[in-house]
Amino acid sequence: MSSTADARTPTNSPLPTVFSAISSLASPQQLRRSASLHQRLTRWSSRTQTPALSLVLPTPHPAQQTMIAESARFNVAACGRQIGKTTLGIDRLARAAADGQPTAWFAPTYKYLEQVWRALRLALEPVTTGKSEQQHHLDLRGGGSVDCWSLDDEDAGRGRRYGLIVVDEAAMVRNLEDVWQASLRPTLSVLEGGAWFLSTPKGLNFFHRLYQLGQDALEREWRSWQMPSSASPYIKPAELEAARRAMPERVYAQEFLAQFLEVEGSGVFRGVQAAARLEPIGPQRGHTYTVGCDWARSNDFTVFSVVDASTYEQVAMDRFTQIDFEFQTERLHRWADLYKPRVILAEANALGQPLVERLQQGYGRLYGDSRRALPIQAWWSTNATKAAVVQALSVAIEDGSLSLLDDAVQTGELQAYEVERLPSGMLRYGAPSGQHDDTVMALALAWAAASVETQTTRSSYAFSR
Repeated sequence: MSSTADARTPTNSPLPTVFSAISSLASPQQLRRSASLHQRLTRWSSRTQTPALSLVLPTPHPAQQTMIAESARFNVAACGRQIGKTTLGIDRLARAAADGQPTAWFAPTYKYLEQVWRALRLALEPVTTGKSEQQHHLDLRGGGSVDCWSLDDEDAGRGRRYGLIVVDEAAMVRNLEDVWQASLRPTLSVLEGGAWFLSTPKGLNFFHRLYQLGQDALEREWRSWQMPSSASPYIKPAELEAARRAMPERVYAQEFLAQFLEVEGSGVFRGVQAAARLEPIGPQRGHTYTVGCDWARSNDFTVFSVVDASTYEQVAMDRFTQIDFEFQTERLHRWADLYKPRVILAEANALGQPLVERLQQGYGRLYGDSRRALPIQAWWSTNATKAAVVQALSVAIEDGSLSLLDDAVQTGELQAYEVERLPSGMLRYGAPSGQHDDTVMALALAWAAASVETQTTRSSYAFSR
């Protein structure tokens, strides 16, 4: 798991030395949490790599091997048609069951279940000691077992304990969010079990949210992949080209390229994927910069977003959680040391106000020199002010005025962002229930500061280079 975690370390820092210096600010409590998580992941990795009893299973092709090698506790595979996602799921489930684990396969309906049940029954026949056709259950030599469930019943599997589950065609499962949180996730708690979610995308639904967890470097138990049909060695390029010519572009993009597509005419931010094309870059001579800051303490994420006000490009982003406010302000100072922003626009609601005042005035430290004042402006979030900055950001992205970092978490939050019309007729913007909008708000504030000349608090940082 360590090699996979290294590969997923956030890359949107233009200078590695900045992040390495910032990481030294971690508290002993955070380091203990990190060590505990590492131990759990190591235990999970060693358990899933135990040699299975002799089984005759298809050899995974390179794309499947990649997902197996990089897998974590919870895995989400967004796959194009005919790439072999069900074959991958059968391989993972059969090997875990043969190694003595209780396992379960979940399909959207009985229609999708029967073929998999036959394949599992055949693959595990050499080690099967008991079988129930009516209940779709296998008992195996060594204590392992397999249950096959249809999620026509949203309570399927409730009360059971599993070491591994596979949810096939997950994007098609009705009420997947409720099914996962209320029925399936609890079945994994006692045995600290894992899960695979396999599907072709179908819009920006809960399967897309699970995929975004796997793209988030801070969600260490999750991993996700986007595998187009071309990743299968069994589909000829000429066949894919013929399908592309015969299908509408959006249908081909979803079904064969495994792309999560926005529903036409919906959503607050359009054109996000086209705008999200940049890599992080350090400060450039003669350019001016702005920073948007959205604070958080534990449940949400603190995000600093840096925009080049000379080119209208997002050049850096820092996203973190569960860090004391002392370290958050120090972290912002380090970004200010690097980019010397013209202005920092920071949310001042609730916990933000004392932080903004502290940064405006400068402060002493127990170690090192005192910190000078930053060019920071308080931004108060109301329904009206939030609507203004969100709408301005939406227009800038859609008309191509602002280019964004190619960051999976930020892209996912922008695509999922919603607007609701209140009884008063006003619009309320925000993330869907259970999701975050921290990267959205930090970016909106950075853009607001970059696109409007702002009077800033006097500061030794407040100058153009």
